[in-house]
Amino acid sequence: MALHEECGVFGIYGAGEPQAVQAVQLGLYALQHRGQQSCGIAVSDMGVMRCATAMGRVSEALNATAAGQQREGLQTLTELSGQLAIGHVRYAAAKESLPENSQPLVLHYAKGRLAIACNGQLGNAQALRERLAETGAMFQTSTDAELIGQLVARERVQTHSIEQAVLRAMPSLVGAYSLLMLSPRKMVAARDPHGIRPLCIGKLGERWVIASESCALDAVHAQFVRDVEPGEVVVVDGDGLHSLRDHCQNTPRVCIFEYIYFARPDSVIDGVCVHDSRVKAGRLLARQYPVEADIVIPVPDSSTDAALGYAQESGLPFEMGFMRNNYVGRTFIMPTQKQRRRSVDIKLSVIADSVRGKRVVLVDDSIVRGTTCQNIIRNLKKAGAKEVHVRISSPTLHWPCPYGTDIPTKDELTSNHSSVEELRDYIGAQSLGFLRRESLCELMNAEKRCFCDACFTGEYPYPAGE
Repeated sequence: MALHEECGVFGIYGAGEPQAVQAVQLGLYALQHRGQQSCGIAVSDMGVMRCATAMGRVSEALNATAAGQQREGLQTLTELSGQLAIGHVRYAAAKESLPENSQPLVLHYAKGRLAIACNGQLGNAQALRERLAETGAMFQTSTDAELIGQLVARERVQTHSIEQAVLRAMPSLVGAYSLLMLSPRKMVAARDPHGIRPLCIGKLGERWVIASESCALDAVHAQFVRDVEPGEVVVVDGDGLHSLRDHCQNTPRVCIFEYIYFARPDSVIDGVCVHDSRVKAGRLLARQYPVEADIVIPVPDSSTDAALGYAQESGLPFEMGFMRNNYVGRTFIMPTQKQRRRSVDIKLSVIADSVRGKRVVLVDDSIVRGTTCQNIIRNLKKAGAKEVHVRISSPTLHWPCPYGTDIPTKDELTSNHSSVEELRDYIGAQSLGFLRRESLCELMNAEKRCFCDACFTGEYPYPAGE
């Protein structure tokens, strides 16, 4: 089973070429790895707001909306035009993968309309939902985005601007969020006070662009300007970009798995190149767990950079041991373990000539339950691999994540009930090594911890259960 994180956001303010809707669509293509279950775009055209959402990947879902297969009451892409636009790609657990949970969400309230797209998860979502329900709130979705939107709408009727409403709502939001909001004439972005999820700012001519990752800026040829600071609220309107830093006093704690697995390797997050951090993880693994072998192969695609680093440091040849079927989707989406195993067999096909008769170092980014890794090793040995030595570019997982990462309960994490040697026996490897926890600072080029590693340590940025 692979880990996953929920969602990506992209927004643009200002007219020009490409048009706002087309620019957002291109940005969402670049963020597709962050969510493949639904997507959507909301626009404001001279103050008139419209939205289109659909289930599926960007290439299928947004084209489907253009063909008139959108949700009832929403416009097709061909009907969307405007100077402001925000978009969203979403991943969710199977029970939450519903059309009504697609984003952006458009809310109607006393001051007009508000569209919102959010990446992350609130640790106090249930408490907020109950509190709002007690005051008469009705919910159309099960998303945190709707909770945030309702809180902002309530604050907006008591203050003079949407950005002030966001600032006033933020103390009630406990957890990870990088969000974009669209009012009729403004685009507002916010990042939680610890900056757990990434968010960055770019410029395309005179237009401002905000995205989950810098790779999405590259997709529209926007120039990277800077990251949104943890706790910062950014406002873009007719007078340009403005920054509000009322909540910027906390220690940054970006999720370490952005660098290990989630983000695209060509992204730069908080000044650190994702590709470089993964190569460094592989080099560290080679120093910490050397082994006599013939080749190094990755589990594609997220482990390719770490495998390259292992090969460079060890002097072993780097090979592609698998052919990856990019059209299957990700194994974590499958609701049952049996389906996940079948998906692995379809998704990863061993290149037998690369591994036959060889001692293989197999590099992967994590082990959650161990069954996927077990299946991969079984297939490698069926193809003739003499030995398989597994190296994992993250430490052992021990704690669930309340901030949007799809990590199961403590009981489901195999490292909580198996030693490394027991896990090695279970997956069928000749040896097994995990990146040492004290090495994580080196991935970030940092002298002290400036990231969230709670899934390894249980030390959460926000008090557990708050």
